[in-house]
Amino acid sequence: MRVGINGLFWKREATGSGQYTRSLVRELMALETEYTLFIPRHKPGTGDPHHRLIAPFSQSENLSKVWFEQISFPRACREMEVAHVPYFAPPLYPSTPTVVTIHDLIPLILPAYKGSTLVRLYSRLVSIAAKRAQAIITDSHSSKRDIVSLLRIPEERVHTIPLAADERFMSGVGTAELDRVRRKYSLPPEFILYLGGFDQRKNMDALFKALKGARERLGDRCPLVIAGTLPSEDTPFFPHPRRLAEEAGVGDGVCFIGWVPEEEKPALYGLSTLFVYPSLYEGFGLPPLEAMACGTPVIVSSAASLPEVVGDGGVLVDPREPEAWAEAMVALLTSPQKREELSAKAVEQAQKFSWRKTARETLEVYKQVAAKR
Repeated sequence: MRVGINGLFWKREATGSGQYTRSLVRELMALETEYTLFIPRHKPGTGDPHHRLIAPFSQSENLSKVWFEQISFPRACREMEVAHVPYFAPPLYPSTPTVVTIHDLIPLILPAYKGSTLVRLYSRLVSIAAKRAQAIITDSHSSKRDIVSLLRIPEERVHTIPLAADERFMSGVGTAELDRVRRKYSLPPEFILYLGGFDQRKNMDALFKALKGARERLGDRCPLVIAGTLPSEDTPFFPHPRRLAEEAGVGDGVCFIGWVPEEEKPALYGLSTLFVYPSLYEGFGLPPLEAMACGTPVIVSSAASLPEVVGDGGVLVDPREPEAWAEAMVALLTSPQKREELSAKAVEQAQKFSWRKTARETLEVYKQVAAKR
C-alpha cells in the first residue's frame, strides 16, 4: 500500500504534531508500510529516500503553509493509494482518499483560542475539509465526541486511536544520568514537577493556589519545579507563571528550570516525587502518560480526555478546585506507601499504550479507506 504523509511538522519535534508524525512513521516503517513523507521545500531535507521535498507557493510563512496543505500536498499524492494529514489541516479538494488526524478541537471549543479573523477563517476551511476526508483519526473518546458533535461527522468515520509514551520513558534511567540531570538543574532531593506549557487552559493559577494550600500544611519541604520555556510577555492568553506564583504567595517555593531537551525528560520525571497536570482541556495529554511510564505518581485534571489516559494509574481531581488539589498533594507527599502503590499502578497503566499498537490500528484505517476507493 502506497501512503503519502504530510510532513509539515517533521522538523518540529518539540510540538505534539511533530512527535506524533515521527513516532507514527517510525512504527509504520517497522510494519513495512510503503510510505512517502512530503516536506515543504523551504524546510531542510532529511536525506531519506522515502522523504520528498515539494515546493510551496510563497515564502510568506502563512501562505506557504496553506498552499502546501491545500495544493502541493494533494497534488503530490495523486499516485498514492491513501494520503494522511497527521494534524487538523486536510485538503478541501483531495486528489486521493484522505485520512486526517484531529488531535483536538481547541480553536472551536475554547473562546480564547479562536484567534484573529484569519485564524477563524482557517479553522472554518479545515472544518469543512474534514467532512470530505474518508476517515478521521483522533486520540481519545473525548475528542471523538467533540468531532462528531461540532463537525457533524458520522460517528463511524471517526476512529479513536490513542497515542503512547515513547519507549525511552519505560526503559529506566541509570544513576549516572539521574545525578547529571539533578546537578544540571540544581534539583532538590524532593520536588513536585510540572511540564506542559503555559497557555491559558493549562490552569497554572489554580496550581499555584493549590501549592499555597499544601505549603501551609507541609512547609517548604517539597518545592514545585516548572520545566519549559517561559512566555516572553505576560498576556491574558499566556499569563506569566512568575507573576501568578507571586500573586498566590508561593514565589519562593517555585523553581523555573527552563527548556529541557527530550532526552533529559525521562530523568527529570524519574527524579520528581510527584507530577501535577491541572489542564482544563486536552485532546490526549502526553506529559502525564510519560511521567506514569517513568513510575512517577501523578495528580491530573479530571477534565476532557485525561481520565481516559490516566485510568486508575493516577489521582484525578477537578481542575477548578485548588483546595482539592492541595489535599491530594499533601496526601501523597506525606505517604511513601501511597506513592509506591500509585507508582506501580502508573507503570501498569502506561504499558497499555504503545506506538506499535497505534501504528497497527492506523494501518487498518488506511486499508479500510483504500478498499473503498
